[in-house]
Amino acid sequence: MKWTDINDIAIELADAHPDVDPMKINFVDLMNWVRALPGFNDDPSHCGEKILEAIQAAWIEEKE
Repeated sequence: MKWTDINDIAIELADAHPDVDPMKINFVDLMNWVRALPGFNDDPSHCGEKILEAIQAAWIEEKE
């Protein structure tokens, strides 16, 4: 998985952290959780605020 796999990342995060409200997570934790996902293999420097916002929005949608 890469940073651009927004929907796949959101699904994996929802499965890995079912009790977490994605609206309340800070971007530092979000970035670390994404990097810890099985199958995630991308350069941390390719991540920015816009990508994290997109991941957070997709995770919120996945939870609904």
